[in-house]
Amino acid sequence: MKSVILLAPPSAGKGVMGNYLIKNYGYKHLSTGNILREYALKDEELSERLKSGKLIDDETILKILEDYLKNISLDEKIVFDGIPRTLHQAKVLDIMLESLNRLDYVVVYLDVTKDNLLNRVLGRMTCSKCGRTYNSRIDEFKPINEGICDDCKIPLVVRCDDNESSFMVRYQEYLENTEPIKKYYQDKGCLVVIDNNSINQTEALAKLVGVLND
Repeated sequence: MKSVILLAPPSAGKGVMGNYLIKNYGYKHLSTGNILREYALKDEELSERLKSGKLIDDETILKILEDYLKNISLDEKIVFDGIPRTLHQAKVLDIMLESLNRLDYVVVYLDVTKDNLLNRVLGRMTCSKCGRTYNSRIDEFKPINEGICDDCKIPLVVRCDDNESSFMVRYQEYLENTEPIKKYYQDKGCLVVIDNNSINQTEALAKLVGVLND
């Protein structure tokens, strides 16, 4: 199977897709957030920048990523999570993967309408104990008892940023930063689009596995 770079607007199901590959096909999860936190344990300056909430520049992120990839076997298949976030990162990542002889990858874009994304965000509720996610706006994902986890029987919580104004900020950032990346990979001929509008993701997951096995 190929490594995969997942591109998607906020709440499009990127996490579900990535976790499915990790759990069922032994993929390695490469999260830039996790890597930065790991390196921050050894780098006081980076640690302070993360604590302050300041954005980490592309040069630092890409340098750390390259160092990390050098220590991963070529046999390991990777789910890239959180990178690339900008067109510059996409271009540098291409050069980096070529230099490391990691050319066996595909870019998958999860296509979901804005209205569906907003519904997912505004209805999302999570159990703080088991992590199970529900949705008050989608019948198939509603808890049996309103606002209560089916398994743990405790009140569900809503993320503080799961509101329309926060979503619109994230969505606008996505349009400005990620859409150009989509076009970049499309022009290169390595982009595969998967419709992930359905709440039943079986078909989308099957298509993803088919693409990675192709």
